[in-house]
Amino acid sequence: MRSVKHAHAGLGIVFAAALSGCVTLPPNSQRVPQDPWESWNRGVYKVNDKLDRAVAKPVARTYVRAVPQPVRTGISNFFENLRQPTVMVNDILQGKFLAAANDLGRFVLNLTVGMGGFLDPATQAGLDLNNEDFGQTLGHWGLHPGPFVEIPLLGPSDVRDGLGRVADIYTGPTHYIKNKPIEYSLYAVSLVDTRAGLLSLDDTLKNVFDPYAFVRDAYLQRRAYLISDGKLKEEPLEDPGADEPPAAKPPEKPPAQPTAQPTVAPPAKAPPAPLQPADAPAGTLEENFGLQLAESGG
Repeated sequence: MRSVKHAHAGLGIVFAAALSGCVTLPPNSQRVPQDPWESWNRGVYKVNDKLDRAVAKPVARTYVRAVPQPVRTGISNFFENLRQPTVMVNDILQGKFLAAANDLGRFVLNLTVGMGGFLDPATQAGLDLNNEDFGQTLGHWGLHPGPFVEIPLLGPSDVRDGLGRVADIYTGPTHYIKNKPIEYSLYAVSLVDTRAGLLSLDDTLKNVFDPYAFVRDAYLQRRAYLISDGKLKEEPLEDPGADEPPAAKPPEKPPAQPTAQPTVAPPAKAPPAPLQPADAPAGTLEENFGLQLAESGG
């Protein structure tokens, strides 16, 4: 009981720090319509990032160093199989009955032949691994996602997915474990396993100009992709604050051609007296030849 009280007190401190964590937006930052609460969200992200650096990341790194890769793979398989009841329920709610049958077969096969889910014979048997939750179900039936929100301790979300997470608690088997220490231990190991799977992305966040905007855009694009069942093409992410390459110069226009001046016929003159070939002025033959070419269009 005392540990539960300490956990509640810790959550209260985190929420209080998040509520007071509104920050000033970066200069020249572009406002995103999906993020009207950006100032508050950035404050929560700042608190979450500090907690991640102080607690979650060191624990995940220790977990990776201490636990062999085959064991970590088995733990990941176990928690993935534990999510299958939630996936099946949302398959049915979305009218995807073939997918629900696939996920039921996957759950049973991994639970029995796969030694409680630590092994994954279902994938070798050709049963697809689907990804559904109640937030996707709400989006499937047309509910707008609402504003983006950074949730204390849980990270990026939106209003629709936040409500969906509450519903997903009641479709997960872990919620119905009567022994609270076991339930909380499963939650803790699941969080460590999830954070360990994200360690490879830490270097990416170090190299972006605005990590908050990068994470927000990645989350929104990924959720839109999942709700559309992959029909929405995932676009490559761009760092919103990074310097953009200079725009290409427009092609220069070719110089305007000089307008041909109308040829004015010289006034008629009396024909000169014929010259003897020896008396002809130099260049007269060339000039006459050029004039003939001009007149003939050559």
